[in-house]
Formats: sequence, C-alpha cells, structure tokens
Amino acid sequence: MKSWKIDRLGGKLTFVDVPMPDVRPGSVLVRVQSQALMSYLKPYVEGKLPAYRAPEDFTPGGNAIGTVEAVGADVWHLKKGQRVVTSSHLVARENVPEPGQILIGVTSPGGIGEALQSSWKDGTLAEYVLLPAQVVTPIDGLDHYDSPQLAAITRCIVPFGGLARGRLQAGETVVVNGASGAYGSAATLVAVAMGASRVVAAGRSRETLDKLAKAGGDRVIPVVLTGDVTKDTEALRSAANGGAHLAFDQVGNAKDPHSTLAALGSLYRWGRIVLMGSSAVPIPINYLQLMFNNWEIIGNFMHPRGAYLPLLSLVRSGQLDLKPIQPKVFSLPDLEPAMEYAGKAGSLELTVVTSSNQA
Repeated sequence: MKSWKIDRLGGKLTFVDVPMPDVRPGSVLVRVQSQALMSYLKPYVEGKLPAYRAPEDFTPGGNAIGTVEAVGADVWHLKKGQRVVTSSHLVARENVPEPGQILIGVTSPGGIGEALQSSWKDGTLAEYVLLPAQVVTPIDGLDHYDSPQLAAITRCIVPFGGLARGRLQAGETVVVNGASGAYGSAATLVAVAMGASRVVAAGRSRETLDKLAKAGGDRVIPVVLTGDVTKDTEALRSAANGGAHLAFDQVGNAKDPHSTLAALGSLYRWGRIVLMGSSAVPIPINYLQLMFNNWEIIGNFMHPRGAYLPLLSLVRSGQLDLKPIQPKVFSLPDLEPAMEYAGKAGSLELTVVTSSNQA
C-alpha cells in the first residue's frame, strides 16, 4: 500500500510503498477514504511545534472516515465492509487511576504514552491504517453524506467532548471564545445542535463571525472582541441576555489572557467554563471573584471513547448539519499542497485528503 512516512518531526517526509499492516488481536484494519488535515500539519511535520512528541519513522495523521477491511481476534461487533470513523485518541484499557493516553499518529504526553506510541505509532495518511478497536466507531444511516463531507464530523468531535464535559443542558446559554477559529466555529454549530437556546460566538473577525451566525441560525449571536476585558465582558453578558451558563474556551495559541477572562466574567453565578484551547500565557484568576460566584473551571482534553456515537446521532437526527463546513478535496499523493492550503483555510473550510482506493 501507499503511505506517507516521516523519519522524525523536522525530517524527511516521503510517499512510499509499505507492507500492508498485519491484523493482530484487538485491532481493526481500516481502508481509509477521507480525512481532515490539521491546520498546523505543515509546521508540525517540519518540527516547529516543540510541544508535540512523535516516534521515529512513522505515518502521521489523525482521524479518518473509512471502511473495515479486516478485524483481529477479540473484535466482535465491527465487520468487514462497515463504514467507520476513526479517532486518534487512544486511552490505555487498564482499570487504573490515570491510564496513559496518546494521539495516534500525532503526539504523546510522555510517560506510559511512549510505550503506547511504540505499539500504535502510525496514523491515517495512508491507504490503510491498523488501529485498536476501541478507537473505531461504526457509522450508520448517513449514506447521504459522501466521505469528504462526513470528514467534518472529526472536527466536531473535539468541541462536542468539551461541551459534554461542561454538562451543557438544552435551553442554556453558551459563550464560545475563539469562535472565529476552526474548532470554535464547530463548537458553535455543535452547541446549537445540543440544544443551547443562545450561543454567543466571540472572536476577533467580524466577517468570519457573521458567516458563522448565518450558518448557525438565529440562536447564534456574534460578538467582536476588542481586547479590553471590561468592555468585552459587558458585551458578552449583554449578548447572553444577562449572563451565560457555560463558557467554552477554544482560543488557539493566545498571546494574552484577555478573551478567556472576558468569557469567564460573562458567566452567571454557578456557571462553568471549559478550557480546551492552547493559551500560550498563564491565566490570572481573581480568587475572590471565582469563590463568590461559585464558578467552576474545567480543563478538558479530547473526548470520551464513545463520544462519536451521540455526535453521529445528532447528525442523523438533523440537529447537526455538517454542510456549513465545506471540504476542499486533495488526493493522498498531493499532501504537500494540501498542507499549505490547510494552514490558510477559513474556519468553515475543511482541507480533506482522499485515498485513491476510496469507493
């Protein structure tokens, strides 16, 4: 089969012939059809993102849409030919207080994650990928979505995990910080699908927020942030009709804490904020403000193992429409121009790579 391989982050990326992976107990061989590229894939493979740890001589790539080609022993439900979505988020199966975790084909936090990574190091930028069964979810009842459009579900899963962790309830008001980014835009659409009565989409780009509000409907209220914490807090609270029950922070690589503090200040008493972005600076918290308001700060990484099942149900029911996220399709051999495009794509654009073997 054909696969992209890199000897190390910052090393040589090549498109080569490699042996088909051997199915082993507990594994699933997936024929890859399409996958959405990370916007930062180019600097990642160039070794410019020091926070990421990857093995040597591996195939990069995160989540994908595909079909089951074969299953190993101890795999009972997944069958050959079944359409599936794969996740890169692997958590060790042992019943221990802190099971190790990695993003297959992307990074490890270290520790036991390095052992996990040595066992499952290859990602999805290949014609076929071998994965542990627990990261593969069947897709039913969505035949009207082709695989490039369905790849948008892999962008939605991350904010869905955070909104679920924040205990979003139908009828609540949500502030999404970083809504003009790719994951923040997806979070806005997912929050509407989960039943939020009002979603305040906060970001710096008026044009992007207006497009998002049009895609999300009347429940989406755009707010352009200024960087002034006091003014932005007031604007968010006003747009939320007095305050938000939940704030979802998906701001990427923030160089200051101002928008996060404004999102925190927008909360009603007993409100919650979920942190899933990548702030590059510490967040100064006012201890007394936090205590007197009974606020809850929740850090969250990725999503639970079974999270794709309820998210796919939202798509099947029509609550979550994936069509506002528009795919720009490249073929697997054209990875390098696809990476260039992904780094410049708009928040409602999706850079998708399709394999030559897809049905």
